[in-house]
Amino acid sequence: MRAVASDVIDHLAGIDPGSRLDGIRGRAPQIRGDAQQRHRALFQCDDEAGVTRQERHVVAAFVAGLHREPSIVQFYGRGMADPDGRLARLLSEEVFCGAARGPYGRSAVPPGAKGGEGMRYRVLDAHRPVLGRRLAAALEHAHLLVFHPGDAGRADLRALEDAGWPPEGIVTLSQLVAFLVFQIRAVAGLRVLDVA
Repeated sequence: MRAVASDVIDHLAGIDPGSRLDGIRGRAPQIRGDAQQRHRALFQCDDEAGVTRQERHVVAAFVAGLHREPSIVQFYGRGMADPDGRLARLLSEEVFCGAARGPYGRSAVPPGAKGGEGMRYRVLDAHRPVLGRRLAAALEHAHLLVFHPGDAGRADLRALEDAGWPPEGIVTLSQLVAFLVFQIRAVAGLRVLDVA
């Protein structure tokens, strides 16, 4: 994989300086800059705001896996403290168990229409001791935000609190998942443009 450029979306989409896609992205410098600034705030910050760097990278790799983006899984996976690859293998199994097509629930259907419930993902019992309560709850919440974005409620936030997540950590975790969904979709869109 190439060295990480100053812009992560460019890096993940394989955009070279001076290319046609670089020119397209250059037409909206504020959007480009804002996305990179958000990435830095979430992944390169000194203040971990209730979410450790390890947790951020594990959640990011999981969300990328749910989106079937192996190169993005690999990118964020490098930020995990995982010298023997055990955590990466575990996450791969969790992604397999959480794989779905969505979104589901209230946000997925027009008002008045009936929508499917979709799956309600839970971390495998065998993986809970390795992940710990906080990270297991974070993965379950990330899955909910990816596939059931309109269905998250007070009980879901309470599950995070019960697992030891402080309020600022819950906010950061939710921001992280929202940003990752945006970033992954932006990369996918740019890749489509590249072959158009």
